[in-house]
Amino acid sequence: MIHDKCGVIGIWNGPDAAHLAYAGLYAIQHRGQESAGIAVSDGDHIRLHKGMGQVVDVFDADTLKHRLIGNYAIGHTRYSTSGGSHEENAQPLHAHLAVGEVAIAHNGQITNAGSLQQELEERGAIFQTSADTEVVFHLMATHAQQSFLDRLTHAVGRIQGAFSLVMLHKDQLIGVRDPDGFRPLCLGRKEDAYVLASETCALDLMGAKYIREVEPGEIVIISRNGVVSHRVGERKEGHFCVFELIYFSRPDSLFQGRSILNIRRALGRKLAEEAPAPDAEVVINAPDSSNAAALGYADASGIPYELGMIRNHYIGRTFIEPAQSIRDWRARIKYNPVRSAIEGRSIVLVDDSIVRGTTSRRLIRMLRDAGARAIHLRISSPIFAHPCFYGIDTPDYDQLIGHRLGNEERIREYLETDSLNYMSHEGLKEVMKETAGLNSYCDACFTGNYTVPIEDARPMRSMHSALKPSSIVGQPPGAGGAEEWRA
Repeated sequence: MIHDKCGVIGIWNGPDAAHLAYAGLYAIQHRGQESAGIAVSDGDHIRLHKGMGQVVDVFDADTLKHRLIGNYAIGHTRYSTSGGSHEENAQPLHAHLAVGEVAIAHNGQITNAGSLQQELEERGAIFQTSADTEVVFHLMATHAQQSFLDRLTHAVGRIQGAFSLVMLHKDQLIGVRDPDGFRPLCLGRKEDAYVLASETCALDLMGAKYIREVEPGEIVIISRNGVVSHRVGERKEGHFCVFELIYFSRPDSLFQGRSILNIRRALGRKLAEEAPAPDAEVVINAPDSSNAAALGYADASGIPYELGMIRNHYIGRTFIEPAQSIRDWRARIKYNPVRSAIEGRSIVLVDDSIVRGTTSRRLIRMLRDAGARAIHLRISSPIFAHPCFYGIDTPDYDQLIGHRLGNEERIREYLETDSLNYMSHEGLKEVMKETAGLNSYCDACFTGNYTVPIEDARPMRSMHSALKPSSIVGQPPGAGGAEEWRA
């Protein structure tokens, strides 16, 4: 079963709902570049368009204007782990249930999806995709209660792990966040329209005003009755993914009203305090996610900041590409050193994390070739030594440099730097408490402390059935699939 790490958008009562969803997906393209999709409801029927590739590849003006008609929409941009690069896994997913048509888009990872799938198949369910998200449909379809909310509450109560969901049902937009609050989901408003999004930068692009976060363990149903909140499960404090703040989210987004840019800059200042480089003459960063941390390091150390490397912005992030061959090729063309800022100088290279280490090692060699006299590598997070099972695409243990080599000195030797220091766990905690307002958070990628069971979190199997959405258990006989166009 494939697990999706993605970004989601929801629009309620938007006259150009598809266009707004398209704009929102553009803003969160960094959260997934493998596929994209939009589902639109006119209150009676759901129309769906999705395909492989980035947002600009999947949609055109004709599709948005003439095919995706309706005032209610959800959107999804996706990447996957452990394979699963197949069009049937692109989202939103759509099905006819006894309560009517439903579309769903998911950011996160359902850690007990494998056992739930086995249970459901033993009861007669037939899965049409290998995406973990599909278990939500089947749990809703097989529940005895008749109301949509009862079925949804039942399904959400059965699944575990990390899930921020947006759903369409008739003229309703639904947002769901797991009780642990691993992945982000926020609520905004644009005139008479409501908006849900993985990040607030999407609200900015859509011209919507940020209202609040969807709370952990909350279901929000947006309809003509306004925004109605329902509680599902016991809210658990302190499990938000810290890697969202260190790396994954865009720096112009907000976290609980706080600037992610400022959080990352504070990490850089703390890193300079913990790991100075007395002989360094210039601070540079590995573009672009570590820009703010490098600025913070320069602020605190008094060492001038320079643009030492330029990134080709037409190349996507390396570590979220699904194939190693693509990743290696892109890393070779992704960065170019600025020789005038580097040659003959001792430099501090600031980065936010090292996952595999292959790109970092290549960057070090590029800087050496550009004439750097000494290279001091500083990382604004602790050693990344454990895979994430809650919604960030990271490799298995044997591909993580932090797990394979285990300590700073061995990693330094492999990367061939003059010195290497990571942020301490204590320093990270201090910054998160003072700047992000977090007393605790999920740091399983650094500590291996998995707060939700992960026994089912690895892919169980890949199923690529050609069956249509009508195979969902509980669908009325003879119901057809949604009208669908593919790029």
